[in-house]
Amino acid sequence: MELERALSRHSLRAASWALLLGNFVIGCGVMVMAGTLNDLTHDLHVTVSEGGRLIAVAAVMMGVGAPLLAWRVAQMDRRKLLTWALLWYAAGHLLSALAPDYHWLMPVRALTVLSAAVFTPQAAATAGFMSTPAHRGRAITFVFMGWSIASVAGMPLSAWIGERLGWRVAMAGVGVAALVAAFLVHRALPHGIRTPALSLRSWGKVLRSPLLMALVFVTACQSAGQFTVLAYAAPYYRQVFGASPEQISLMFAWFGALALTGNVVLNRMVDRVGAAPAVSLTLGMMAVSLLLWPLAGSLPALALVLLPWALSGFATNSGQQARLGGLSPRLAPALMALNTSAIYTGHALGASGGGWVIAHQGYAPLHWPALAWMLLALALSLWAQRVQRRQEARRASRLGLDGADGAP
Repeated sequence: MELERALSRHSLRAASWALLLGNFVIGCGVMVMAGTLNDLTHDLHVTVSEGGRLIAVAAVMMGVGAPLLAWRVAQMDRRKLLTWALLWYAAGHLLSALAPDYHWLMPVRALTVLSAAVFTPQAAATAGFMSTPAHRGRAITFVFMGWSIASVAGMPLSAWIGERLGWRVAMAGVGVAALVAAFLVHRALPHGIRTPALSLRSWGKVLRSPLLMALVFVTACQSAGQFTVLAYAAPYYRQVFGASPEQISLMFAWFGALALTGNVVLNRMVDRVGAAPAVSLTLGMMAVSLLLWPLAGSLPALALVLLPWALSGFATNSGQQARLGGLSPRLAPALMALNTSAIYTGHALGASGGGWVIAHQGYAPLHWPALAWMLLALALSLWAQRVQRRQEARRASRLGLDGADGAP
């Protein structure tokens, strides 16, 4: 009743848009390191592989932090929690812009991204909690669309700023944007939203479920596949194709525009066709791009090869959030936290593996380990989809028998 009164005073639509904006800023902050890697490594006098470690360490912090912090903040009012997460994010990026060297930047970056470990899963769980069951998938994917918009606008812009004005200006820009997002989230979100408490029993149910854990591993594998290549996209475009700053930004914008399109399509169809089939389809599309990668002999050819991947890359993450939220709304906070942990764990695995490949074999074979990760994710997704169908069939059969037994 208290929540209903709160929602009557605040526009649910405004709250959803504020959460989307917050996720946009989170996405920009997570991806700014990859977008500015060329200038950052030059300015701090480190190798591309060492610069990639900043991405990997941040991803480990987010991966470990998401489930641990979800348990710690379970009882907090969501408006206060999400506002403070964005304020922490702002402070961390502003401090990062002042980093005097690589060794100073590493711990600051690691602490800054803990905000992302809190905001992304809790914003998704909050959106799902505020929506009706019939529209829960769409509410979650709408909020997660902020990541896709970040790939359209944030990553290309950060790449251009990094090439022309320097990585420090890009970091400071994310910090200022996080301050604006914190204000809007605090203003739009109603007071008194508290999602169901995460008990040890709830965590136990999630960790003991082969289906739920398989879906979490799907996220980790596809994320590792994507970031094996995406973490090094900026130096890849420059080193392999001799791309200019404008061309690098244009490639990121092309990828991001397609990613946003794919997420919009998924948002409209996810409740109708089901999240599980949608995710399996998007994983297959990414695998196709990676399989065709050797055919890309120029930037325009690579743009065409990237088309299936770009349309499906961020849509997969949104679909996975909706898939987990729909399977067990009561366990959604735990599932969203684990799924976010899996995203960032995948980032760490992908960035670390990609850095090793570049250091030992160069850029040419980078897509092969990415393809292996993606095929593993697809196999797990299809297996989980079959298990879910069998469980739903058994549940429907039991309900039918119960109805027959109780019939007059």
